[in-house]
Parts: sequence; structure tokens; C-alpha cells
Amino acid sequence: MRLLLIDGYYYVYRSFFAIRGLSNSRGEPTNAIYGFIKTVRKMLKDLAPDFAAVVWDEGLPERRTQLQPRYKQQRAEMPSDLAIQLDAIHDIVPLIGLPSLSIPSTEADDLMASYTVAARALGHEVILATNDKDLFQLTGDGVWVYSTNKADLASPSDPHALLGEAAVLKKWGVPPPMIGDILALIGDSVDNIPGVPGVGLKTAATLLVRHGGLDRLLENPNAIANEKLREKFRAALDLVRQNREMVRLDLDLPLPVPIDRLKIVPRYPEWITAMEKCEFKGLTDEVRAESEKLGLKGGQGEFLF
Repeated sequence: MRLLLIDGYYYVYRSFFAIRGLSNSRGEPTNAIYGFIKTVRKMLKDLAPDFAAVVWDEGLPERRTQLQPRYKQQRAEMPSDLAIQLDAIHDIVPLIGLPSLSIPSTEADDLMASYTVAARALGHEVILATNDKDLFQLTGDGVWVYSTNKADLASPSDPHALLGEAAVLKKWGVPPPMIGDILALIGDSVDNIPGVPGVGLKTAATLLVRHGGLDRLLENPNAIANEKLREKFRAALDLVRQNREMVRLDLDLPLPVPIDRLKIVPRYPEWITAMEKCEFKGLTDEVRAESEKLGLKGGQGEFLF
């Protein structure tokens, strides 16, 4: 059995910036709505999951903001022409057939991580559709990150890539369990987490592999042979320990919806009506054809793919 977890806000933003200038006859922007629906449909077709859900950020966890009050504060306010599409996206997600998952004061990556652990305990495969660096810690042993980024594809003709342990090692220079260690050293500018000054990805990976992980370095900073690098690391010990806690994923959060209730059951009539309102003629025709092929006259049905 396969569980697909979709990082909602990542794909909302990606859809918004990938498709510009799309609106309905009333002048309302619809580009993010259209792109999000198309993206989710492609995932479902490519991956044929047995279970799926869209996972949403719902505030920041106190444990991170207490450690680093500037966490994510540098992020720009959501563009107004994207913000006004959010309600429609949230309304359409269950019509496509996917539950929406969130917990107050919890980020999507932590909830996705907790679902991943629970699903693996049941023997399910898990695919994480996200661009969140933290979640690469979980890859391997039946867990992959879904990507359509050109840099991740084995060949230009591939529709997508499933990034596992080998891909993480190639991209980061360390195996998945060390991703948290490497982020503790280099930080994450996207989340406003500062790294050790002058330590980039290559240097951090070399240090971790050579010394067997961050624990060894924290126990014995003097083991770093390069004097300048050793002093940089020693001066940033408190920051590194903070960063490690910042990027630590919560693995045992309560699941708002049990995994066995994450079946994909589209509500075709309502979905078609919602897309007609957005004036997505071609997309509406596709979904209507699916509904007719399934013989639905106003009810529900499992996804066609």
C-alpha cells in the first residue's frame, strides 16, 4: 500500500508562480487554483497511491520560535492575488478526493514526518511531495521524495523522480540520517536559520563523513584538523546545537485522521461545479469524462487512475 503526502503550501506557491495571468471572466485570478488541481492530478496519475492527503502549515511550533525568534520572519507576505485564491483551493481539495490535514501551531513537515513513521509501521510505502529539506532525513526504507524538478530527473523524458537514499547521498554528500546534521552546520536561509560562518555544503559534508556525524564533532571539536575551521566550529557550538533542535522533526504527533481513512474518493459533481465557476473548460471536460467513464450520476467514486 502506498501513501502520498502533499505539502500544500509549497505546491500552492509553485502553481501561482508557474502560471501567470490566468483569470475568469469576472476578473478573479485563478492561476494558483488551476495549477494546483493540475499538479495534484498529475501526482495521482504518476504514483497511483492507495491513500493520499494534502498537509498544511498551521502556525509555527513554540519550540522553534523560542529557540530562534527570527525563525521564518524574513518571509514576504503572501501576494494578494494568491491569498484570495486560498479559500477556493481549500474548498476544492476534498472535492478532488483528498483529506486536508493540519494541527494548530504545527508545520506541515512535522505532521508529514509523523504520518510517515506511522505508515511505515504498518508496512506502507510513503511518497512525500515536497521541497522541504528537513524531510530528506526520512528517505530510504520505503520512503521517497517526489520531484519534477529538471535537476532531479534521470532523463528529460522522465515525468518525475522518486528521490531515495542514493539520490540524497549524491545531492548532499551524506546519507539521509545526516541531513539534520548538515542543516545544523550550514543553516537554512529559506527558514532564516543561520549556519556556521564560512561553512558550506561541501565542507559540512566532508566534516560529517570524516568524523562520523555531528555528535562526534560536538563531543570533540578539537578533532577538526584545520585550525581556522576548528575555531569557527568552536565559536558556533551553541548555534549548532540550537540548529539541530530547529531541524529536528516531530515523529509522534497525534494523527488528525487515521491512515486508513485517507482513501481517495472524489466528489465529482461538486468538483465539476467548482471548476465551472472558475471557468476551467478543458479541465472540467476531462474530469466530467472521468466521472462518466466511472458511471457516476451524482455520487462519489474512487479515483480513476
